[in-house]
Amino acid sequence: MAILKELKLKNFSLIIPAFLAVLIVFFAAQEDEEIPELSIEQSSINLEVSIEKNKHSSFYTVEEGDSMSVIFEENKVPLNLTYRILRGPHKNDFANLIPGNEFEFHFLDNELLKIELRKGSLFSLSVINSNEPEYELINLEPEVIREFKSGKIISSFYEAALESGIPDSVIMDLAYLFGWDIDFIFDIREGDSFKVLYETPYVEGAKIDNGDILYAEFINQEQEYTAIRYFDRSGEKFYFDKDGNSLKKAFLRAPLDFAYVSSHFNPRRKHPILNKIRAHNGVDYAAKRNTPIRSTGDGVIIHQGWKSGYGRTIQIRHGGEITTLYAHLESYNKKLSEGSKVNQGTVIGYVGDSGLATAPHLHYEFKVGDKRTDPLKVRLPDDKPIDKMELPKFNQTKSQILDLTKKLSIMIADAN
Repeated sequence: MAILKELKLKNFSLIIPAFLAVLIVFFAAQEDEEIPELSIEQSSINLEVSIEKNKHSSFYTVEEGDSMSVIFEENKVPLNLTYRILRGPHKNDFANLIPGNEFEFHFLDNELLKIELRKGSLFSLSVINSNEPEYELINLEPEVIREFKSGKIISSFYEAALESGIPDSVIMDLAYLFGWDIDFIFDIREGDSFKVLYETPYVEGAKIDNGDILYAEFINQEQEYTAIRYFDRSGEKFYFDKDGNSLKKAFLRAPLDFAYVSSHFNPRRKHPILNKIRAHNGVDYAAKRNTPIRSTGDGVIIHQGWKSGYGRTIQIRHGGEITTLYAHLESYNKKLSEGSKVNQGTVIGYVGDSGLATAPHLHYEFKVGDKRTDPLKVRLPDDKPIDKMELPKFNQTKSQILDLTKKLSIMIADAN
C-alpha cells in the first residue's frame, strides 16, 4: 500500500507541470493573434411616401339655350384652352351644339387633361389640354339596312304591326306620319292594311339608331294614304304624299297614341260624378296612368296648373286664335312651364285622374276663338305643299322609292 501511494503522488507531480505548460502555450498564441475590431456601419433609410393622384371625369349633356363658353366655364376649362379651341380647326364642331350632345371632362386632381365631345353614336371629337391642343376626330359611316314589311289589321293596328315584325319605334313613327289624317284610336277598321319601307343604321353589327321610314302606305276604310321621305336642298327632312302634298297638318288629330275614346264631344252629357247635365266640350281618351301626352300643334303654354274640376291642366295658344286644353294630368313635363314654346308632338305631361275624374284619362279640348269644337270632326289646316322648284327632284326620289318598294313586295310574296 505504501508503494501504491508513492506511485500516485509521483504521477500527480508529473501531470501538474504538463498542464501548466499547455496553458502557457495557449495564452502565448492568443497574444500573437490580432483581435478584429468591431465595425458598425451606419446606413440611412429614405422613406419615400408615394401619393397617387386622383383621376376623375365630369359629364354634361347640352340643353336648349346652352353655349360652349358657359359650359366650359362651369366645368373649369382654362380660358386659354377655350380661346385656342375657338380659334382652332374644329371651332364649329364645338360651337354648334344641339340638345343631347354630350361632354366629358377628364381631370388629374384639378388639372384638366382632355375634353371629349360626342354628337350621337357616329361622331366624337376629343382635345388634349396642352400648349398646342391635340385633336382626335372619329366620324363613322354606318351601314344602312333597308327592310320592307306589310300587314292587315284584325283587331288593332299596333298588334298587327308587331306581328309583321315592325320595330316599336317604326310603328310609332308610322302612326305619327298618318296621325294628321287618321285617328288611330277612332278610325281604324278590321281589314285596313299597311306597307312600310324603312332603313336602320348599323355600326360594326350593332344598331345605333331607330329605323327611319322611306315610304309608307295605309289603306283606311278603302282610302289610300301615302308618305314619301324627301330631303330638300337645305337637307331638311319632309314627308309628302304621291302628289307632293305635305302630310303635316298644323295639328295632330289626337294627343295620345293608341288609347281609345271613352267619352265624345257632347254639350248635353250627364257628368259621371256631379250626376247632372254638364256640357262635355271635348273628348276623353282612356289610357294608362303616366301615358305621355303630346301637344297637337306648335304654340305657347298659357296655363299650367290646377284648374277646378279639370285638375292639373295645360292650355296652349296656337296660331289663328286656336287654343287646346289638356286636363286631369298626373304630372307635367318638368322642363316646361307657362310661357314655354312647344312644338307639335312635344310631350307636355302624363295621363292621370286629378280633379273630377273617375279613372285615369285625358280630357282634350280644341277651341277656335270663343267657340269650342269637336276635336274628332274639326277640319285641320294643311301645311304647305312641296315647293315647285323642288318638284323635279321629288319626282325622281318618288320614282326610285316606289320601284324599290314594288320589287321588295314581289320578292317577299314569292318567298311566301
